[in-house]
Amino acid sequence: MADFLDQVPATDSKRCQRAFLVGIQTTEMAPGEAAELLAELEELVQNLRIDVVGMELVNLRQPTPATLTGSGKTEELIARAKELDADLIVIDESLSPAQQRNWEKQSELAVIDREEVILDIFADRASTREAVLQVALARMQYSLPRLTRAWTHLSRQRGGGGGGGAMGGEGETQLEQDRRLVNDRIVRLKRELLEVRKQRGVQRHKRQRVPVPTAAIVGYTNAGKSSLLNALTGASVLAEDKLFATLDPTTRQLLLRGNQKVLVTDTVGFIRRLPHGLVEAFKATLEEALVADFLIHVLDVTAPNLAAHHQTTLDVLKELGADEKRMVTVFNKVDAADEGHLLRAKLLVPEGIFLSAKSGQGMDGLVDQCLELIADAFGQMDLLIPHSRYDLIAKLHAVGHIQHEEERDNGVFLKVRLSPGQAGVYQPFVVES
Repeated sequence: MADFLDQVPATDSKRCQRAFLVGIQTTEMAPGEAAELLAELEELVQNLRIDVVGMELVNLRQPTPATLTGSGKTEELIARAKELDADLIVIDESLSPAQQRNWEKQSELAVIDREEVILDIFADRASTREAVLQVALARMQYSLPRLTRAWTHLSRQRGGGGGGGAMGGEGETQLEQDRRLVNDRIVRLKRELLEVRKQRGVQRHKRQRVPVPTAAIVGYTNAGKSSLLNALTGASVLAEDKLFATLDPTTRQLLLRGNQKVLVTDTVGFIRRLPHGLVEAFKATLEEALVADFLIHVLDVTAPNLAAHHQTTLDVLKELGADEKRMVTVFNKVDAADEGHLLRAKLLVPEGIFLSAKSGQGMDGLVDQCLELIADAFGQMDLLIPHSRYDLIAKLHAVGHIQHEEERDNGVFLKVRLSPGQAGVYQPFVVES
């Protein structure tokens, strides 16, 4: 059963080609919010290379335990999906394992929820060892209470037909074995992740030996974070116009004016209703935001749901414990914006920087802001170090950011930026400008 377990939970969704989407507008949601989420779900499903053949929005006053939407509305939605020849129904809510089973038994179609769509995309995009392990762990934890449903799929694949229930008999025994196998695999994945995170910690510690300022680029998925990293540093990180184009953090060095260096890291994009298991699984990746000296929050200024994207990122940062970090807000894609987009953005974050990573417009403003943030943390000092203390000068080249160096008769004059931890050593050599 090892091959089968490797496919959990993305069993039928990988084989399905035609999807019918169901949006859920609850009384707790703002008017129009479900329609926006449904449009986002459409893009998510299309990223799995599945055609969307139809969508319907349901106004839900009270959820029902059996199917969430109630028996009459459920039958209506299933009939609509079959009328459109869909082989997959996607519900834009989190379904309980029992609700998922009930939908599939009643429809005889594959039925998944928003969480499973996002898990499938992450599984499709993960490339580094850490990301692969993180996604595998999230999928195993998601699949564990749904193994009965997995057996339903397997029964249907083998011609079990009909509404497809658990296989019974030997299948029940196998189901118990699979539960143990999944639990064992969760333990192994956690152990492997711990080792990978230790290695990342060692790499981060090596970077921190030389106290170069660090910045993490954060923001809603598809806001242009990777494009901004490429524009700032000349990197060649994958930057595509689709959700979650890249999942793995990439760090590049940026050289600012005055020979000021800063390490910039691109992080995984956020999304509304990001499954909590993925937030947990990706905390190691998002730790770059926790240890950064400051954050660059990127927003797509043309996004219809700009305010929601802004709030989603702030909420995830708060969950990570990074909401108190110094932050510069960047409105990207101004080359595609109109006056209405710009006015809306200025009202949202008046001090935001407007730029285009694609054209380079406004990039100087971001560079200036980065220098200001670095100056707050890394104070500038004017030093005159005697010729006899070249050991200190050599150390400065390793731990400081030398902006100017000049030989003088009575020593070497330097303009440097130093972290507070290093500045004390050089205090006796400070001179007036």
